[in-house]
Amino acid sequence: MVTTYLTRAYRSFAIHVLDVPSRLLALLLFQPLLFLPMVLPTSASTNYLLSVLVFGSLSAIFAASWDLLVGRCGQMTLGHAIFFGLGSYVTTMAWVYLGWPIWATIPLAVLITTLASLFIGFPALRVKGPYLALISMALPLIATSLIFYFKDVTGGENGLPMPISGRFFPQMNVFDLRTGEYYLTLLLVAVSGIILYKIAISRTGMVFVSILDDELASKACGINVTKYKMMAFAISAAFASLSGAVYAHILTVASPFAMGTTRSFFVVIMTVFGGMGTIAGGIVGAYLIHFIDSYVLRVIVDVPVEWHPFIFIGIVVIFILKWPRGITRFVTDGLEDLAEEREIEERGAHIWKKYKRKKKSTPEG
Repeated sequence: MVTTYLTRAYRSFAIHVLDVPSRLLALLLFQPLLFLPMVLPTSASTNYLLSVLVFGSLSAIFAASWDLLVGRCGQMTLGHAIFFGLGSYVTTMAWVYLGWPIWATIPLAVLITTLASLFIGFPALRVKGPYLALISMALPLIATSLIFYFKDVTGGENGLPMPISGRFFPQMNVFDLRTGEYYLTLLLVAVSGIILYKIAISRTGMVFVSILDDELASKACGINVTKYKMMAFAISAAFASLSGAVYAHILTVASPFAMGTTRSFFVVIMTVFGGMGTIAGGIVGAYLIHFIDSYVLRVIVDVPVEWHPFIFIGIVVIFILKWPRGITRFVTDGLEDLAEEREIEERGAHIWKKYKRKKKSTPEG
């Protein structure tokens, strides 16, 4: 029984991953990340590199959540950082004031942020285009003002600190702690990316794309556009808050800068750089932009921080002119010739026998 199950699992994996060049490439690129801490020496530079990748993973989840809302559903928001920051503050306040454990504070943050997104999204999604972008851009500014006003609870400009015991692995030494956080965030990226990708290619995802292509035609077909817009808003907010909650437990502080406009605009740069509407594009773009920003431009080249936004704007402009669909689409388009369907005889004896049995059992008209 176990052998049969493993055989079927392998065949399903071969058909859905090994037979699809883009997915096979994603698997091959993901594998080196699994063994990276094992091959690097224990040093301060390695610890810093792992920290860069840890925050790159959290940015990847955040970018993928924004890509589902904007790249797949067409709801242009420029204040997505409000959900990141809200998840950060809810988990920190639940830990500091209520004494809840991590496994309870993070789901609570995701739940409250999702409910808040429905409350925010219902009036906000009544408008579209540039008006929705302007309204969404104002939301983090309002939330930041509230944080400053209720500074006795939120910590104000300095943020709300969390004890060291609020980290995921408080008993470990510095290097082991960073390695544990690295694998934790890498696992979250893999799981979140798969879930968001499955949603994107599901029937619900097809409705999202139809709203993106022509909202009026979707309404004419009987689709409840408001319902699906709210659904996309809630799913996107849930994963954004997840990244924000984990971010707070790693930094041990909830800061108002977590929901600043810089984070909202950087997620746009990451997704456009990687490729909008692909889910994988946001993940790839987040890793590359974060690695360039925190490692290449600070350790290797040592460029002043004030110049970093201008460098990224220049990179995005070049990519829009040269590869407007982003890195991910540029690579996958080059693999299209490898994704041609093969004859059914070439896909394994088991599938060929199953196909023949199905054909014999089908009554002929």
